[in-house]
Amino acid sequence: KGPVRCMSMSPDGGQYLVSGGDDGTVRLWEVDTAYCRYIWNIGKLTNTTDKNGKVTTATEAISSLSWNPNASHHIVAVSVGSRVVFISTGTGDADSSEITDTLLNGVSSIAETVEEVDSDVEVDADTEAGTDSKDKNSKAIKWIDLKGKDTVSTVTHVGPRIELQFPTRVVQIAWHAKGDYLGSVTVADMVTTSEARSISVHQLSKGRTQYPFRKSPGRVQAILFHPNRPFLFVVTQQHIKVYHLIEQKLMKKLASNCKWLSSIDVHHSGDHVVVGSYDRRVVWFDLDLSSTPYKTLKFHEKAVRCVQFHKRYPLMASASDDGSI
Repeated sequence: KGPVRCMSMSPDGGQYLVSGGDDGTVRLWEVDTAYCRYIWNIGKLTNTTDKNGKVTTATEAISSLSWNPNASHHIVAVSVGSRVVFISTGTGDADSSEITDTLLNGVSSIAETVEEVDSDVEVDADTEAGTDSKDKNSKAIKWIDLKGKDTVSTVTHVGPRIELQFPTRVVQIAWHAKGDYLGSVTVADMVTTSEARSISVHQLSKGRTQYPFRKSPGRVQAILFHPNRPFLFVVTQQHIKVYHLIEQKLMKKLASNCKWLSSIDVHHSGDHVVVGSYDRRVVWFDLDLSSTPYKTLKFHEKAVRCVQFHKRYPLMASASDDGSI
């Protein structure tokens, strides 16, 4: 009921897809039959009473969602407002459903009791952020167990299972290729959190949240995990910074020569990176060659909103405000 804002395909060959819209619902579809299997009302907030005593129910639009890339984990992560909800889809066979349920039950057992962990990654920035997770100026990210609340089935626990509550609005989420880690980007609000805390990484198997940076990496536009190495790509306004998550250091800084970057994708080989920008350019990097662009493509007349590599073929695509792909 209203515009569809986002969608994601299942990693099992695309048998299912999930969609999210302005009506605050997440819908699970069977692609072959066009059958809507489940509808979850994620965006519906609790009732609020105004000063006149009128009770209203607010609804937030689904901003983004992503299916877990691990084919054994039938989980969809959904960002809505200042929350991220993990949904068990119930689309797998008996073995994978048991693996998914065991993983989420482990998180449920420690939800609302976990503490945040700060990493020691230093970045080349002038603004330093506080590292105490109990700082008065920063609110904790809460892990909430939703099992038994608005679930579709009480046997396999299909439906919303875990909720992360953030102090500020979530603007992007990105899964690691193995499906255990989820990265998130929030709008930095200096009242409640610092710019260094706009990036957080959540480990699903341990129910743990980490802030990878002590200093601000800049005005973060997007993040993405490397497909087969422990690297995190952080897109700022003009640069792409590549961090080594295990060694906790900055590996490379790519100069885009653009005024304002918008999106990023990494080739499945991990050797090529393509980024889009609001100043109409698509910039292609070969990580083995240089920190400067391998090619700068100027095919569009307006801002480039999204770029993506093909999973198998030697193709890349870019979508722009000029109405072309």
